[in-house]
Amino acid sequence: MPRAAGRSRACLLALAAALLPGLAAAAELHAWEAGDSPAALRGWVEARLARASAAITELRAEQAPRSIENTLARYDEAYALIVEAQAQAQLMNGVSTQRELRDAGQALAQSASAALTALSLDREVYQALASIPQPADPATRHYLERALLEYRLAGVDRNAATRERIRTLQAQITERSLAFERAVHEDVRSVQVSAQELTGLPEDYLRAHPPDASGKVRLTSDPPDAYPPMKFADSAGVRRELYLASHAVGYPQNTATLKALLGARAELARLLGFASWPDYALRDQMLDTTAKVAGLIAEVDAATRTQAAREGEELLAFARTREAGLRRIDAADLRYWQEQYRRARFGFDSQSVRPYFPYAQVERGVIATAARVLHVEIRPAPQLRAWHSAVSTYEVFDHGRKLGALYLDMHPREGKDKWFSTWLVTAGRAGTLPDGALVCNFPGGAAGEPGLMDYMDVITFLHEFGHLMHHVIGGQQRFAGEGALGAGQGSLGIEGDFIEVPSQMLEEFFRDYQVVRGFARHYQTHASLPHGLFARMARAQAYGRAGDQQRQLMFTQLSLLMHTQGNGAESFDALYRRTFERYNTSAFVPGDHYWASFTHLTGYGSNYYAYVFDRVIALDFFARFDPRNPLGGDTGLRYRTLVLAPGSTRPAAQLVRDFLGRDANPEAYRRWLAAGTQPP
Repeated sequence: MPRAAGRSRACLLALAAALLPGLAAAAELHAWEAGDSPAALRGWVEARLARASAAITELRAEQAPRSIENTLARYDEAYALIVEAQAQAQLMNGVSTQRELRDAGQALAQSASAALTALSLDREVYQALASIPQPADPATRHYLERALLEYRLAGVDRNAATRERIRTLQAQITERSLAFERAVHEDVRSVQVSAQELTGLPEDYLRAHPPDASGKVRLTSDPPDAYPPMKFADSAGVRRELYLASHAVGYPQNTATLKALLGARAELARLLGFASWPDYALRDQMLDTTAKVAGLIAEVDAATRTQAAREGEELLAFARTREAGLRRIDAADLRYWQEQYRRARFGFDSQSVRPYFPYAQVERGVIATAARVLHVEIRPAPQLRAWHSAVSTYEVFDHGRKLGALYLDMHPREGKDKWFSTWLVTAGRAGTLPDGALVCNFPGGAAGEPGLMDYMDVITFLHEFGHLMHHVIGGQQRFAGEGALGAGQGSLGIEGDFIEVPSQMLEEFFRDYQVVRGFARHYQTHASLPHGLFARMARAQAYGRAGDQQRQLMFTQLSLLMHTQGNGAESFDALYRRTFERYNTSAFVPGDHYWASFTHLTGYGSNYYAYVFDRVIALDFFARFDPRNPLGGDTGLRYRTLVLAPGSTRPAAQLVRDFLGRDANPEAYRRWLAAGTQPP
């Protein structure tokens, strides 16, 4: 009623006066625009949470019959403000060079997560949403149905004591997840080796790692430091040292953290009536039961196990020609021997293409490729302020209409998150465009350093950029909850086991010479990547796919077993080793504690299977593009329109059917695997 609405506005004016400094900070769309200090970040986050609380207060006070405008719109605004507060607090935790700001980001992310939990357990809001007459618009109807499902899965219909325990467990899950990730983020291991032990490494790597006065070189567990020696160093001792250092990150401190996290998740699932966390976590996914996931694992295992075993036998036979008497290849030596085998069998040395992939050219090339595939324009936007001078900024346009902004933080620095990931920055909705960020650790970044990238680095860049474009293109909805990317487990957004489809689909454009030739130029001579070298690279890249898929099954099973047996008598080390040995032809290396840095256990939880499931869909999608000219025609526009642009306004399975005209099938996946068996 108008009077009730008037009283609500008066309350908001009083609240605005009380929180004026904070509300001024909240007027900034991005946390870093409010200032580069813990106090500024705190003011920005708290002001957004206050605005979210005010929207919920208005929702509750509404006396008119429930409608999309007076109820769902207010709920969505509160949801968006909380999600952005959480996302940007976590972003500052991951990218800031100031430890104090990282501390504040972690604490404020927990506060925002608590607000999101409180909203998900608010029975009055749930009842208000449930009272809205069924919308005529299919997208809004799907959003409302999904929101009500997530409320029920959150436990909103449980008694007060149970809801309070749920609130406590959710807070513990958030706290322990952030602690697990922070331990990985800040744990940098190092080894000291002699300069003579680095034979086989590229010249630019050696220049970047000069010996000290004693002739020693310090190498760290950070990816740009650790990965090249494990692939190229002729010294087995160096390879093993770095492998163990990299696979010890987070250990042993994450042992207790993970145990507590798994315990809280298991208790929460039981409280909500599920036998295990995986049963609970699957309820709102495309594969919504553990039986379906088990079927996927069995199908992919059957398709890849024999081929992976043959790959392992061929690799060992080759290694024995170099090291007679070698009984088995250690996991620490796997990348090295694969590289040597690719050189011998395919005539391809992966160092030979690195000069054609300097970072700046790759950035331009990936952006240009995505723009052509998706029929958008991506322009540099130097006027946008970012959190660090190293961040590149862009804006995305569709026929002159701005769709959103991109922030690329792509090189390592002290205190920064060590992985490769895509971040929601702002949630798109009416009046607010979606912004997203890539936080990666590719070579380069220093003045005068070209940042020569391995071909797998380029594929990783394409992968992450696929996520970013999904967020921006799929975020053009009326409501934030209809966007592509949500806030994690139990949130709105597209089903979590569809998330990896757009990223893995964009990777596949690296197969096409015309696409790669457009940006692969020698950083000194500017010559294009020769077609013959590209062809050898493509054949070599296809080798080992079955073994890679087996390792993906290892991580899939590990994530499931950790959440069903992780608090049993078997230690995490024993559980990890058992799973490793089930899916790898290489030998386990004692002292490998990789599970302690496996942050997908906090992000995907038990649902890592999405990488395997989505590979099948992504390859089926890519098969629709013209193999002679994948950037030509209107397939990319159809893909953007039917798959990315809807965000989460319809079920993911429907998006698949809309684009393919049928459900996904594994035929393209089988052809992709078979390509790895073709002779050079």
